[in-house]
Amino acid sequence: MKFKRALTALAVLIIVVSAAPHTLAAMPTELIPVGQTVGIDIKCDGAMVVALGEVETETGRVTPAATAGLLPGDVITQVGGTRVHSAAELKEAIEQAGSEMVTVQVTRDGSQKLQLNLAPAKDKTGKYELGIWLRDGMAGIGTVTFYDPKSGIFGALGHAVSDVETGALMPLGEGKIMPAAVKSARPGKAGAPGELQGEFDFGAQIGTLFANTQMGIFGHIADASALRYGDPLPIGGTRDIAPGAAKILANVCGTEIQEYDIEISRLFTGGEDRNMMITVTDPALLAVTGGIVQGMSGSPIVQNGKIIGAVTHVLINNPEKGYGISIDSMLQNAYASDALAA
Repeated sequence: MKFKRALTALAVLIIVVSAAPHTLAAMPTELIPVGQTVGIDIKCDGAMVVALGEVETETGRVTPAATAGLLPGDVITQVGGTRVHSAAELKEAIEQAGSEMVTVQVTRDGSQKLQLNLAPAKDKTGKYELGIWLRDGMAGIGTVTFYDPKSGIFGALGHAVSDVETGALMPLGEGKIMPAAVKSARPGKAGAPGELQGEFDFGAQIGTLFANTQMGIFGHIADASALRYGDPLPIGGTRDIAPGAAKILANVCGTEIQEYDIEISRLFTGGEDRNMMITVTDPALLAVTGGIVQGMSGSPIVQNGKIIGAVTHVLINNPEKGYGISIDSMLQNAYASDALAA
C-alpha cells in the first residue's frame, strides 16, 4: 500500500459476548476476488505521537511530553476530562489547560492503557505546547482482495495500515475506500521498492471501514456498482495452498484489472500474517512494475480455481519476490472484527 501526506508505506480476536450480542456473520464458502486499486482514507481514534521534541520558552527549552513519559507510537485519547479524537482537538484541550498539570490517557502498543501527568509549556508565541509531533490520519492507495456480496464485507491490503515512522498500528476511528485510477508505476529495484502512483476522489465512497488489523483492513461495501469484479470463486483453505503456479489479480494501469502469473515458491507455518513466499513470473507485469510494488498489497492470489490469499509485502532486495497471507487468516479476522464493531 502506498500512503501520501508526507508519508509512504508498503504497506492486525477474541469475540466478547454481551447481554445483547451481535450475531457473527456466517463464514462464506465462496468469495469474489477483486484486485481493484482504491483510495484509502483512515482517521485515527485519537492523536498519535510521531516524535518527541522541545518547547522553546522564555526561560529555555523544556520537554513536557518526554519528561512525562510519552513515547513515539502512543495514542492520546483524553486530556483531563476531555475526550480527543484528533490532533486539533488535542491542541485545543492543551491550550485550555494552560500551565496547569493535566492527566492524559494514552494507549500504548495497541492495548496498554496508561495515565500520565504533564504540564504544558508556554512557548515564545504564547501558545501552550507539549513538545510532540502528532498524526491523526493517513491516506493512500491499496488493493481490495475480496468482496462477499451476502454480508457486504470486503477485505484489502492483507496487512495493517501502520505509521511509517513509528511502526505503530493506526487505531481506526473511521475510514473509507474510494474509487482510484493508477496514473503511473515506478518499477521496483533491488534495495528500492517501486510504487503505484494513483489519484482518488475524497468526495466519493465505495465502502466504510470497521477494522484495521495485522491481517488487513476490513469494511462494508456501500456502493457495489463502484466496485469492479467478476464471478465468485470457492475459498481455498490453508491446506489447499501448494507450491507451484498461481495467479494474482492486479490493477497496475488506469482502472484495468488483469491476471498475472506467479509462482508460490515456499510455504510458512506458525504465522498468521505471512503464509507463503511468491515470485512474479509474468513478463507483462515484470515489464511494468519489476515485480511487486507498493500499492499492490491486497492483490488476490488464485490457485487451482480457488481464492487462496493476498499479496502483502515485497522483498526489498528482490522485487520479483514477496510474501502472501492466506485467505483463511483474512476471513477469520474480518468476521470476528465485524462482530466486535457492531
